[in-house]
Amino acid sequence: MEITWRLATLGIFLCTLPHLGDRLAADLNWSELNLNMEKMHRAMASVEPSGNSDVDFVSLMLPHHQGAIDMAKAQLLHGTDPQMRRLAQEITTDQQSEIALMQLWLRQHSPSSLKESQAPSPGMGKEIR
Repeated sequence: MEITWRLATLGIFLCTLPHLGDRLAADLNWSELNLNMEKMHRAMASVEPSGNSDVDFVSLMLPHHQGAIDMAKAQLLHGTDPQMRRLAQEITTDQQSEIALMQLWLRQHSPSSLKESQAPSPGMGKEIR
């Protein structure tokens, strides 16, 4: 009787192994997605207001887009649905392109570049007599 009980217990345990592996993979994926979101929120919360709504928008969107990329990469690692994997790849490509555009815009609109573009050019402001 004891051997039958042990064999039954072992059989039940072995039947649950595939599901346990699936559950561990799902937990790992969920943890990775949540860590990526927490990282994104910390980065967004650390942005200091500049007083320029355009600069503030871009400064907040940069970590937001990076968070989307990080989540899409987690999907590519753990996801199996072809449509969602394709979407994750498109998100990665699109968001990287938009990040590059925003970084360029920020460099062109940084406080130092704005002061230079607003400063009078040599000879401007002088009266011609």
